[in-house]
Amino acid sequence: MGSASSKIVLKSAREIELMRAAGRLVHRVLSAIEAQIRPGTTTGELDALAERMIREAGATALFKGVRSPQARYPFPASICTSVNEEVVHGIPGDRVLKPGDIVSVDCGVRLNGYCGDAAWTFAVGRPSRRVQELLDTTREALEIAVRELRPHIYWSVIARQMQRCVESRGFGVVREFVGHGIGRQMHEEPKVPNYVERSGRAADFELLPGMTLAIEPMVTAGDPAVEFRDRDCWSVVTRDRSLAAHFEHTVAVTETGATVLSNGS
Repeated sequence: MGSASSKIVLKSAREIELMRAAGRLVHRVLSAIEAQIRPGTTTGELDALAERMIREAGATALFKGVRSPQARYPFPASICTSVNEEVVHGIPGDRVLKPGDIVSVDCGVRLNGYCGDAAWTFAVGRPSRRVQELLDTTREALEIAVRELRPHIYWSVIARQMQRCVESRGFGVVREFVGHGIGRQMHEEPKVPNYVERSGRAADFELLPGMTLAIEPMVTAGDPAVEFRDRDCWSVVTRDRSLAAHFEHTVAVTETGATVLSNGS
C-alpha cells in the first residue's frame, strides 16, 4: 500500500530500537489474533481485536485510511485478512472462518513515529498435508532471508534462494507484490522482491548496515499470477483461485547479519 520514497534511508541504532518497539506491538497483536482463530470467528472480529490493542498501546494502524490509485475508497480496516485464494489486502468483515480455511493476517502499526509490519498465515482447524507444506514453505522462505541477510551482499543472492525453495516444491512466487523498505513511513525504498528475473537486475541493491526491510514472501499453491477480485480493487486473489500464504517480518541489517524487529524480542 502507498508509495515509496526515492532514496534508501539508513537507520541509527536508536531508530532501530524504536522500530523494534513497534514490531513488538505487531507481534502481540498477531499472537492475540492467533488465539482467536477458530471455526465460527469472523474476520471482522479479528479486526476489532487488533484495532483495540493498537489504540490502547497509543499507536495507530498503518493500513486504515490508506489510499490506492486504483481503489474506489480508502482501506477501511486496521488489519488485512486474506482468506484462501486471497493473497493480500483482504478486507475484514462478516466472513465466517470455516474448518479447512487458511487466513493470512497482515498487521502494521506506527508507534512513536516509527513503523512495524508483519504477517502470519493461520490454518483454521487441521490443514491437509499439502496445505501445511504451503504454510511451512512460505515460512521457510522468510527464514532463509533472515538467516542469509548480511551486509555487502546483493539482495538478489537471497531472493534467488527464496525462489528456489518455493519453486522446488511445486509452489509459485507472486511477482506483482513484493516487500519494501520501512521506517518512518510504511513504504520506503527499496523494493524487496522474493524472486530474481533478468529484467530486474537494474533494481538490485547492496545490503548495508542500517537498512530496515519488510520481507514478505507471498506463495501460491498453483500458478503465481494474481488479479484484483472485485471492483473495489483492494483484495488480491490468485487468478486460478489456488490457495495462497503470506509471511512477513520487519528486519534490520546489522554489521554482522540481521535482527528481526517483529518477533516479539
